[in-house]
Amino acid sequence: MSNKGLSRYCHPERSEGSGLAKREILRCAQNDILPFRLISRRRYGGFSLVEVLLAIGTLAIGMMFIGGTFIAGVYFSTVSTERTMATVVANEAFSKIKIFGVDMADPNLVVNGQKLFDYQVKPLYAPRPIDPSEFAYPSTRTLADKQYFWSALCRRDPEDPNHALVVTVFVSRKVGTATQYVGPAGPMSWPVPMPIRVAGTVGSNVLTVVDDPKWIGEGYTIVEDGSGQKYRVVERGVDPAQIILDPDNPWLGGNFVWAVPPPLIRPWVPPAPPPVGGGGPCIVVYQTKGIRF
Repeated sequence: MSNKGLSRYCHPERSEGSGLAKREILRCAQNDILPFRLISRRRYGGFSLVEVLLAIGTLAIGMMFIGGTFIAGVYFSTVSTERTMATVVANEAFSKIKIFGVDMADPNLVVNGQKLFDYQVKPLYAPRPIDPSEFAYPSTRTLADKQYFWSALCRRDPEDPNHALVVTVFVSRKVGTATQYVGPAGPMSWPVPMPIRVAGTVGSNVLTVVDDPKWIGEGYTIVEDGSGQKYRVVERGVDPAQIILDPDNPWLGGNFVWAVPPPLIRPWVPPAPPPVGGGGPCIVVYQTKGIRF
């Protein structure tokens, strides 16, 4: 009988006698046939404990990276949504300022200084003070549950001081219906920019906050009072009164900047220090020149 016709699997345990078992194994080896016992061991072999632990560790590390990516994605999605909303609010703010008008004969309007719209600058076609709901978005008759607000600074356009203005709009978010903010005449129910005294050397990116340092934090956008130049605060200095500006946009001089302070803890308590990297209530600052009235 030819070996080719033999079964693929050998069963040496079925042969009687040790000699027969050895000859059966030898026959299997000569014809490249694996004994059934070896086939069984290979067919039903499992993973070792070391292999299982390595697989679990690799999976855990991968899940950590995926979780971090998910958190970053949520953050950037929120920032993108707020920036998109801020653009809509700013467009509405510029339109409302044109509708309300500005009295160009107002002596408060100057070329080298910012004035807060409706508080220091007289609207021409609206009673003072303007209904607070007009500064909210959407501008319905109630301020309840409103999250986005705008405020505007005005100064005469140096290129046409008698007929045009440079308008800077701050778009801010409000957190909590009962939250209070620093205002020009006391606590307010929505965030507005305030003038803050600073000191710094021209060409440097380090400023010292002369007023309350808690009014400006990391991530804030500040506007210089005289020129209207915008600056970005990248971090706070070692000295709590110092702030570090973007090195690509060094300080050009001035004694005052405008910024939106953080909310008050209570109406009679000064603002709490802004969180590191929080950016404060202000989302974005837009500036337009040559608005004619």
